[in-house]
Formats: sequence, C-alpha cells, structure tokens
Amino acid sequence: MIRWLSVLLLLLPLAAAGSQAIIVHSDAASTAPRVVSMGIPFPPGTLHDANLLRVLDADGVEIPAAVQPTLRWVGGDGSLRAVRVQFSSALAKGETHFSFSLGKPRLKQLAPVPYNAGLVEGRHGVRVPAVIATLDAAWLCDSLIAGPQRPARSGEAYAGYVDRQFQWARALPVDDPTAWLFDRPTTLFKAYVRTGRDDYLAAAAESYRFYMKYIKRDGVAVHPSCAGGWTLGGKPCDVKYVYLEPIVLAMGLLGDDGAHDAATVGNMMALWDSGGWNTRPGPYERASTYFTERLAGLGLLETVSGYELTGDARYLERIHARVGWLAEHQARNPDGLGDDGSWRNSWNLHENDSWNPATDVRGTSPWMSENIIDGLWHAWLATNDPRIPPMIAAYGHYLERYGWIDSAMLVSPHDWRNSCSGPGGQIAWYWSSGHATQAQLMKIQESEGWYSDAHTVELALPVAAARYFDADAKDGAAYEKRFRAIAGSYASACAAQNDTLRRFNWNNRGSGVAQWLMSQPAGAGLSGSPMTLRRASP
Repeated sequence: MIRWLSVLLLLLPLAAAGSQAIIVHSDAASTAPRVVSMGIPFPPGTLHDANLLRVLDADGVEIPAAVQPTLRWVGGDGSLRAVRVQFSSALAKGETHFSFSLGKPRLKQLAPVPYNAGLVEGRHGVRVPAVIATLDAAWLCDSLIAGPQRPARSGEAYAGYVDRQFQWARALPVDDPTAWLFDRPTTLFKAYVRTGRDDYLAAAAESYRFYMKYIKRDGVAVHPSCAGGWTLGGKPCDVKYVYLEPIVLAMGLLGDDGAHDAATVGNMMALWDSGGWNTRPGPYERASTYFTERLAGLGLLETVSGYELTGDARYLERIHARVGWLAEHQARNPDGLGDDGSWRNSWNLHENDSWNPATDVRGTSPWMSENIIDGLWHAWLATNDPRIPPMIAAYGHYLERYGWIDSAMLVSPHDWRNSCSGPGGQIAWYWSSGHATQAQLMKIQESEGWYSDAHTVELALPVAAARYFDADAKDGAAYEKRFRAIAGSYASACAAQNDTLRRFNWNNRGSGVAQWLMSQPAGAGLSGSPMTLRRASP
C-alpha cells in the first residue's frame, strides 16, 4: 500500500500547482530590453501543445513570448519533454522575476531567434548565455529531465559536499583533458536540477559549450578517423569521453540546440557502436574477453541518451542489446565460477596487461561498476525493461558481501583510508572478488588502492538502487546502514581535496539520485519506472 501511494504521489500533475517562478540573473541592469532564452522541462503527459504556455511578468500579466519544442518524451504519448522559451524584458541587476503558466492559449507572441544569437563572448573562446534564467528545484526534479530527483534540503550533507567541491571545480579546466572524464557538463546540470542555483547552471552552460567545441565534426565514426570523438588532448577515438547526456540536458535546461546537429549526434552514437580505439562492444563470451565496467556502463548510458534525444528505434535496439549482454555476463559468466552478482572479469585485461590465466585475478571494480548501475538505471527509466531490477538488486548483494573492506583489516600498516572521513569511513576494495584470496586482493590494494575511498561517494548509487529494487526487510536494513556510513565521506575535509579534478564528476554525475532513492520505500521500484508509469497514466 505504501509503495503504491508513493507511485500515485509521483504521478500527480505539476500543472495543477499554478504558475511557476522564473528568475533571470543578470550582472548589470539593462535599460534596453534583452531577449532571454531558457529551457523548461515537463513531466510526461503534462504539455502536448506549446501554444498553451504563457510567460507572465512579476505582476502576473502576460508578456510576448516564443515557445518552441526541443524534446519529446519517447516511447509514449509524444508529449513535450522540454521547450525553449524566449521573451524580451528590461532586467534589473541581480534578479528579475517572471513566471510561466500552463493551460490557456498564449495571446502575445514574440518572433523566435536562434539560440546562438543570445550568446556573448566568454572566457577561453567560449560563447555563453548573456543571462541565466532558472526554475524552482521542485519543478526541475519533478520534471524528470534528469530522472527522478529530490530537491536538496537545507543542511543536507550531500548537497554541502557538492557545494564544497564546486569551490575548486568551478573554474573551467581548459588544460586538463582528464578533468572532463565522467562528464563534467552533466554533473553540473544535475547539481542545478537539485538546487535551482544559477551558478551551477552558468558553469554547466560554459562547460557544455567548451565540451561541444571539441567534438570532431569531420571524417567517419570509426578508428582512426573517429568523427564524433572528443579532440581535446588528441584522443578522438577514446569513446569514454563521448557523452550525449549533456546534449539532452542542455536542450531541456537551457533550450540550447545550437551546439549540435543530427550528423554530429549520429557520429557520436556510431563511434560508441564501433568502439573507437577499443574493440567493438558486444557480449562477454570468454574469460579472455576485454571488458571494463566503465566502457560497458557509459556505453549503455550514452545509448539511452541518444534514444531520448532522437527517438531513433535503432538506438532502442542497442539499449536492449547492451542490457542483454550485461544480463548474460552477470548470470552466466563464461569463466565457470558461477553467478555472484558481479560482472566478473580479468584483472590482467582490466589493467591493459596480457591475459595470463595463471596470474589473473577474477573480480570487478566496485567504483567502476557504479557506471554500469547508472547505465542500467537510465535504461530502466526509459524502457521499464523487467530484466534490470533483479540485475541491480543482485549487484547490491554482491557489493554488500564482497565490495567493502572489513574495518578489522584497516590497521597499520595498511589502513588504506583517507582520514578525512573519520574512523568509521567506508572504503571499497579497489578490485573486489568473491573468488580471489584475501592475499591477492590485498596485493592489488597495496599497489593501486590507497585512498580509493575517494570513490565512496558515488557508491551511494548502487547501494540506494539495490534497496529501491529489493523489498526484503533484512536487505533494506543493511543498505540503509551502509548508506548512513557512506555519509561520512561527505565531510568537508573530503570535499576540499582537489588533487584529481575529475573527482567532482565521478563522485556526482550519477549519485545525486541516491537522495531520492533513499526517500522511497524499499522495493518501490518493483512497481515500475516512474517515467513509463506517467506516460501510461491518463
């Protein structure tokens, strides 16, 4: 009963709440009217006709506006997922307040202009929005533009962690290509969704434009040409830097359709399909098959984003195929060691060494497997694939049983934790296994795993997602205990550590949703995807 009540509350139409606030942020007062461009996202089924959106001034009076669809919900009733709204107004320094309202025909029209016409020269040769317009976090979270999210609460430890990291992550990392790994623009967009903060959105807009500036537009999408690849650092064939999720979010949250075109999206998707300089993605057929959790997870995640962006049935087929490869790998691993819930693979190959069965350590990386959980989560949201909930639950069982280092082992000379999270800080094995000896795992930990608790924050996602798909009370209690312990890594001293700039991305790109997941009843996900439930509702 509680589970279904949660689902019904999620399905309530936001449009019933009346007008929604728009805040325009400007560094200087504008006596001459300026065109504001922004994105407004909507839950499934909320808006079918862009003519039924009006923009109102601070007095509630309609002002001329242009409203153009940018995204539609795929696989459902074709309702609008997002629109670009443009209106013209003199702006006050600081904040100027407007609102939008749904349901009545728009009577005052404004001729639309290309999104790029509203950009100004920023730093580092990047054109950025002249003004930033924001929406309320509750609307953004409930819109499902970034999947279900929970608005950051006052005093929330995780939100404070992101804010403290942002102090060093805010500056655009133009000279460090690795600072973009795990998708910096998406991480910033999602921080905005949970908070409605204009500084997060401005940083996301700048990062998105910088990122897209370096997407290769010529050639073909196979090695060595690698059209659609990311060229900063001279590695266009390295697909782990190729992201389509920020295009979806830029369309939905900024209305920015000026940094990509259909050919570019097609090349980015084709490059993931070809594998770039890696082998072509496919099933895990032998113990000697090259596999990394990062490529498998990001490949699925970006395929979902390509489908959400275009509705192309080919991409939906690729989602189903990638989920099938992971399901088969998890349940029937060809190494003959059975099903332990992980995507067990070769330590030799994982580290790009030659495969040697005599010295290999069969296992998996807990923190890299978070990428698989993130990909499966997004695939489930988009498709409601029934194979996915038990896969996530099975990995949660594995992580709880084999992923975390027993605190009794964390003593001199091998207390591998960073002291910032306190004596109860959680740390997962750098390489975990249900079959390797403790001596083998410790050898890897000593070599590669010191302070691998830098990855603890993102492990909140597989813990919370496992609870969401598991109604067993005993399992739920174990996940809740683990989640509380993970919170030790939200310490300000941990957030202040900036030795690796990409840490901001790997910690936060996917893990923000854990706050929403933990607010739901255990097992709530067994009722079905919030996205597909809404698309099916009247």
